[in-house]
Amino acid sequence: MGERTGLVTIKGNPLTLVGTEIAAGEKAPDFTALDNDLSPVGLPAFAGKKIIIASVPSLDTPVCDVEIHRFNEEATRLGEDVVVLTISMDLPFAQKRWCGAAGVERVQTLSDHRDASFGESYGVLIKELRLLARAVFVIDTEGIVRYVQLVSEVTQEPDYDAVIKAIGEL
Repeated sequence: MGERTGLVTIKGNPLTLVGTEIAAGEKAPDFTALDNDLSPVGLPAFAGKKIIIASVPSLDTPVCDVEIHRFNEEATRLGEDVVVLTISMDLPFAQKRWCGAAGVERVQTLSDHRDASFGESYGVLIKELRLLARAVFVIDTEGIVRYVQLVSEVTQEPDYDAVIKAIGEL
């Protein structure tokens, strides 16, 4: 598994990303994560849908909270053919609790804690912390990655407008 440095920081401190770097135009790699009921979920579960995948370090941080609420709000306007996933290393129990308390209904949370399958497959696993870097991937109905945004400073929010524009162009 490859390692890359110099792409992301946390509070200015450089981090190492583990996994394969994903670029627009590539076939989206499959992964296995757990849903809030501990059932394994992979990319085929969303076949035929437009997909936004937001990877975040933890739902229990202020920036992640803001990001997921924003994507939840955007999801209400994107239509039923768009699925919005948020993947973190948080345990499924914590994700379920967080979503219930936060009133998040249009974003599906998935946990990568067991195998780091998503983190390694999409190249966003932070070696030093075993958390996921903040990134957004837009995947079309044919399973091709059409947009990638790796947020260079983990404590910053993504460019939401660019993500919404990318999904709107599909």
